[in-house]
Amino acid sequence: MRTWAQLAIVGVVGCGVSVPGAATPDEGSAPGSTGADTSSEGTGTTVDTAATTASMTSSMTSSPGSSDSDTGSSGAPTVFDVGSGTETGSTACEGKRGGGVDFSYIWIANSNEGTVSKIDTHNMVELGRYQTRPDANGNPSRTSVNLNGDVVVANRNGGITMIRARSEQCLDAANTSNGPQDVKPWQDGCVEWYTPLPYTSQRPVAWTQGTLNEATCAHENAMVWASGASIGQPNSIDVLLLDGETGVVVETVELTDVPNGSNDFGLYGAAVDGDGNFWASQLDVGSLVRVKLSDLSYDVWPMPVVGYGMTVDSMGRPWTCNAQVARFDPISEAWTIGAGQPGYGGAGCMEDGNGVMWVAGFAITAIDVDSMDLIAQYPMPVINGNPDTGYGRGISIDFEGYVWSPSHWSNAAYRLDPETGEFESVTGLNFPYTYSDMTGFALNNAGTPEG
Repeated sequence: MRTWAQLAIVGVVGCGVSVPGAATPDEGSAPGSTGADTSSEGTGTTVDTAATTASMTSSMTSSPGSSDSDTGSSGAPTVFDVGSGTETGSTACEGKRGGGVDFSYIWIANSNEGTVSKIDTHNMVELGRYQTRPDANGNPSRTSVNLNGDVVVANRNGGITMIRARSEQCLDAANTSNGPQDVKPWQDGCVEWYTPLPYTSQRPVAWTQGTLNEATCAHENAMVWASGASIGQPNSIDVLLLDGETGVVVETVELTDVPNGSNDFGLYGAAVDGDGNFWASQLDVGSLVRVKLSDLSYDVWPMPVVGYGMTVDSMGRPWTCNAQVARFDPISEAWTIGAGQPGYGGAGCMEDGNGVMWVAGFAITAIDVDSMDLIAQYPMPVINGNPDTGYGRGISIDFEGYVWSPSHWSNAAYRLDPETGEFESVTGLNFPYTYSDMTGFALNNAGTPEG
């Protein structure tokens, strides 16, 4: 198995590849727009884009759930060094929770259909598809996966839905979807709970880690962070804390001093750090917000550049990601801004287990987490020469180290192999769009700021 240092050298060799023009976004301002003063307390190192842009080859499947990946002579998928993150506990539990080589799903929202797809990341097969609201009109856009593999889905039009990953834990395992053509009427037997919420703009959702029970290998007492706002009602942002087992709202934090931000959307993307604190950013240039799990106090900082998706890295530092990446240090309360990559169209980001930040967009961009230098770019596959079909909205790392990005204009989810630069796809989705931790890896990997 090659080390990441070796991969970085391989990744920057080759001719520069230009990133195609922008697709029209379905919400908010155009990806890659700035309109902001990019000054901050420090910037990333300037890099030569042409010299560090990688070419790639594309290997695409032709039918939903199929895969033509090379799994080696043993038939087992390659397992990358994805690191241990903040995970603790007996090694007997490895692979028996929400991640690992025995059990790993990615949950991708089909916004136009009002459903979410459960995809096996090993075999690239869609195992189930579920309505996310009783009226099938939720317009879901964010998913968050806990360390047991269960998912919560936020509906833009209001409401949170929790779905079990394991059929043996479902309320009615005999009445659950078995694939993309088998969407059950509300409610599917694996829908554990649905909590209606009164917001007209609801996007962020994020699990806390909970506590590992080593006897059962289950994470218990995990909570769910969510946020909503009311379009047309200024300063109407609420941050909610829900009981992960019941969906009951146990706490509400009103952010009355935080404007609703771009398009009145409120908070746009969210993630937690290693202590389970809630971090959220706004679309375009708005505010970065932290709500502490311990006492529900909150802090607000201005964002220096346009944000279009965010994450928290293994050091507990929030990132916002668009045409430029920006990293916030919670200890010094200072921003560091990258040197201009991934460029126009950046859309969501997540760190892998090897200190690489991956950013979605017209290309999947790899950035060194420490230096913020560009490592490589892998242009997304396109269909019939249409650049819009090669635009990824959101990104996630699975527990083997593959990089996933849903492409809403191609109705597919693409999986990039960082070792080869090759793409494979799961097709047959319906406007797949997800800015969040679709696998649970970011939750597993999130660190706690030290200082």
